[in-house]
Amino acid sequence: MSTPAAVEAVSIDGEHRFSKVPADEITLLAGIGVRGDAHAGVTVQHRSRVAADPTQPNLRQVHLISVELLDELREDGFDVRPGQLGENITTRGIPLLDLPRGALLRISEDAVVRVTGLRNPCGQINDFRSGLLKRVVGYAPDGTVIRRAGVMGIVLAGGVVSPRDSITVELPTGDHHRLEPV
Repeated sequence: MSTPAAVEAVSIDGEHRFSKVPADEITLLAGIGVRGDAHAGVTVQHRSRVAADPTQPNLRQVHLISVELLDELREDGFDVRPGQLGENITTRGIPLLDLPRGALLRISEDAVVRVTGLRNPCGQINDFRSGLLKRVVGYAPDGTVIRRAGVMGIVLAGGVVSPRDSITVELPTGDHHRLEPV
């Protein structure tokens, strides 16, 4: 029997640090992101992207990672807990990396997040745990880069999100487009 899709943990940080702090709940704000989080905003908030063009839209309002990835990393000797890779929502039971661009994640009763793309992890991940970058970024036999550090999304409908909240995936109609880094 498969595990129903749910929120495993939620995390937030009002400052630009690598890891986020686990919380009892977070509040998603439509068009903004996570209330009180350093990455919330209509326009891009990630430092490198702000430096390139501070007017570009924020396609990275919410960062989601599956607990299954964290479990796999722990089995490989990396002690990684929810929030430590910078995610706001740690999920259970959803193959996040297999979702198409535009998939909707209906969380709790009210919140809706549209998946915009893949997180593109940087070298900071090795500052957190040496060697971890090679576990979340790899190469397919054809040379294609495989990114496993979660997905990014924008908030379409706000609401309070807590651990154990249900998540329903709604796939977009029409052609499905593979996730690319955002």
